[in-house]
Amino acid sequence: MNQPRRLLATVILLMTAFSLAISSASWAAAPVAQIQAALAKPDILCGHFEQSKLLTGIKKPLLSSGRFCVVAGKGVLWRTLLPFPNTLRLTRDEIVQKQGERVAMRLEATQEPVVKMINEVLFSLLAGDLAQLDKLFELDGAIKNGHWSVALKARQPALAKALGDVTLEGAAYVNKVSLREVGGDSTDILFSAINSGAGAMNAEEKRAFD
Repeated sequence: MNQPRRLLATVILLMTAFSLAISSASWAAAPVAQIQAALAKPDILCGHFEQSKLLTGIKKPLLSSGRFCVVAGKGVLWRTLLPFPNTLRLTRDEIVQKQGERVAMRLEATQEPVVKMINEVLFSLLAGDLAQLDKLFELDGAIKNGHWSVALKARQPALAKALGDVTLEGAAYVNKVSLREVGGDSTDILFSAINSGAGAMNAEEKRAFD
């Protein structure tokens, strides 16, 4: 998978995970509407993530961890702290990937059609337009005692090939995202220490959105 497609897969996964958590919209189809009602819906959501990626043919998983922030109207910040510093920042105008302090990649919406597409979908979801999610995926969910899970199946063959099977789990917030790729690779992301509101972001994260 080339770099733009890897980016697209990562971004779609992030959008999918958090669009449910920050949206104020609701769907009529049960149990999605029930899941929507169980979720907190802050404008700013930050927390810690731990990611485990298992590649086909390799027994030991690749582990990484860091922080994330999702801010309605501004975008997404995904900061890997271990084992190596790496930051993915998505705003309305661009996607920037940094390794430490070095800019490893910058894709601007005015120059890259894929960035424009990603950003249009991203900010529609951040604004609570879950119809965009419905265009991308078929959803099958279940909820019990406030805990829920949602399985997503991509409607478009190209997206299905890039993402594979996606499952979300959570309660008031999304707690886990599981990705099973067509080629056999798998990724599990666990979220913890989630905070909301203006105080959720630290000084470095606020500067990243300025």
